[in-house]
Amino acid sequence: MPNKCPHCGDTGYVLIERDGMTSARRCECRAETRSANIWQTAGVPPNFQNDSFDNFRVPSEREHPIAHSILSQAMTIAAGFAMEFPLAPKPGLLFAGDAGCGKTHLAVATVRRLIEKGFDTVFWDYQTLIEQIRASYDPETRGSNKDAYQSALDAEVLMLDDLGAYRSSDWVEDVVTGIITHRCNHRKPLIATTNLPDVEMGGKDVTRMTESAAKYDLRKTLTEQIGMRARSRLFEMCTIVKMFGAPDYRVQASRR
Repeated sequence: MPNKCPHCGDTGYVLIERDGMTSARRCECRAETRSANIWQTAGVPPNFQNDSFDNFRVPSEREHPIAHSILSQAMTIAAGFAMEFPLAPKPGLLFAGDAGCGKTHLAVATVRRLIEKGFDTVFWDYQTLIEQIRASYDPETRGSNKDAYQSALDAEVLMLDDLGAYRSSDWVEDVVTGIITHRCNHRKPLIATTNLPDVEMGGKDVTRMTESAAKYDLRKTLTEQIGMRARSRLFEMCTIVKMFGAPDYRVQASRR
């Protein structure tokens, strides 16, 4: 039989005596249980389950001065947002950088801190979200997918990974604009990542040579993929965490 909490005896509340008055506050054991439950239902994929600020690797300045500057600044912004939340100046963060630079790690680390504070969070891979919303229009699958769009609207905190990573169309643009506009208008927090270039956040040379000088990077811009209206709202509600220029650590790790 498990031991009772030494602070509240498993009642969930601790009595506090102050100035001759007795009051009650929620015990930390319940807060920890709530955080664990939120994390289990948030939908963070197994590949990112252990991501936190504690294990985010920032190379030393001697090892890689450019990466040190970019990643240390990104981590400072993310950790500061999580500490101030929900009183941060803007209700969202947009991590923008090339593949493998640590965007999703920092985004999940931020979400982890918010969950520890007791905020309900929903994680969606952008492509999966769009596909499930599209499937909700199919009468044969509507029952299992009809809640995807609503969850993106209503989540207390929404994390969108790989924003814009879906073939663009008027329908997709309308869906994304609807979600971002709703969350912006209601100051509902959004944590997002993208590797799409944008003039104001880096990676602005849409056509450029890769490291091998054998292929061209022909990525569309963020605006081309999600539309001008969604992009405008996104920048209105999010602090931009610029990570373009940091190396792909997934590739580096595979070479060790």
